[in-house]
Amino acid sequence: MAIFLTGSTGYIGAHIAAILLDRHGDRLNLLVRAKTEQEANERLWQSLQLHMDFAEFREALASRISIYRGDLTDARFGLDAAEYTRLVGTTESVIHCAASLNRKSEKTCLNVNLRGTLEVAQLGRRAQDAHGLRRFSQVSTVAVAGHRSHEVVTEDTSIDWNRSDYDPYARTKKFTEHMVRELLPDVSRTVFRPSIVLGDSRRPETTQFDMVRAFVFLAGLPFLPLRSTDRIDIVPVDYVAESVVLLHQKENPAHEIYHLSSGTRAETFGQLTQALANSAGKMQPYFWPGLEHKFSAVVNWLANYRNGIGRSASLLKVFMPYLVWDTVFDNSRVVAEMGRKPEPFSKYCYPLLKFSREHNFSYPYREWQGPAAHVEEKTAAPVVHARGLRT
Repeated sequence: MAIFLTGSTGYIGAHIAAILLDRHGDRLNLLVRAKTEQEANERLWQSLQLHMDFAEFREALASRISIYRGDLTDARFGLDAAEYTRLVGTTESVIHCAASLNRKSEKTCLNVNLRGTLEVAQLGRRAQDAHGLRRFSQVSTVAVAGHRSHEVVTEDTSIDWNRSDYDPYARTKKFTEHMVRELLPDVSRTVFRPSIVLGDSRRPETTQFDMVRAFVFLAGLPFLPLRSTDRIDIVPVDYVAESVVLLHQKENPAHEIYHLSSGTRAETFGQLTQALANSAGKMQPYFWPGLEHKFSAVVNWLANYRNGIGRSASLLKVFMPYLVWDTVFDNSRVVAEMGRKPEPFSKYCYPLLKFSREHNFSYPYREWQGPAAHVEEKTAAPVVHARGLRT
């Protein structure tokens, strides 16, 4: 029997897969979109190489991982009858992490988040009917809380169907939570709602740069159209992934819904800019909240350019509503379960931004080595294990 994990080639999903492989003995059923077996293997290697070397990956692929080449939005993931029957028969629990974060496209969010979750829930339904499903865990988002301002939001007060949403991503994720609850009423469920997931508190390396680009853009400005006292709820990906794995594997979690966030310990813009200024040896920027509307107009104009600044401005345009809402999400439930709080962003933000700048917002991926290269690797220079790197 195995854990069926979606989104293993994504940022959070890869961290979850790596922790399961490193600390638990479960087999993993992974859904990977690829035309050939080799393409699937290479995509998975690209997502996991931040966490392991090639020899470890090949060992896990041979002994612990079953790859199902399919598409989240296709009926039964586009698998043939025999493959789908095998997937249902071997799935003991589900961690649904895959999603579209395209906040600008209603079509993409509807297709991936709604249709995709429906297919995963139907798989869970069939596994439950066939032999029982231990747990269905769903990675959602705090954005399901909709429009907020100057609040501390708890898990049970997040969803208000009469409240407006910021974008299609938030709207569809809110409905997927409802969908899973309705389709799997007799299955033990866990819902995880991460806040802004940014960087790894243990090391500067990252493979996810969208939000980092937006922060680098802001960090380079002499003034910010923000209030220095506003809080921003940022949580490191290692805390998110470890929380998901711990609670998914736990026999009886205390709650069904968990905010994976910094909660009331979320830092203010003033604290973060001071930490960056101290680390970089630069002046802290000035805060000028009265320029928010003019700043937004400039960002919208820059977003039209097809260059690095345009890319950063385009991302900032999408994320801006989440930067000015001064809302945090109570995390007392997950802190009690984990026995520790997440590391504050100020402790690891400078190494993250420095790595991102130095590598031009891209991760230096290692290519697939193949059987011959794998043999030669034994006599080559030793590979530095990603888990051994620390900030």
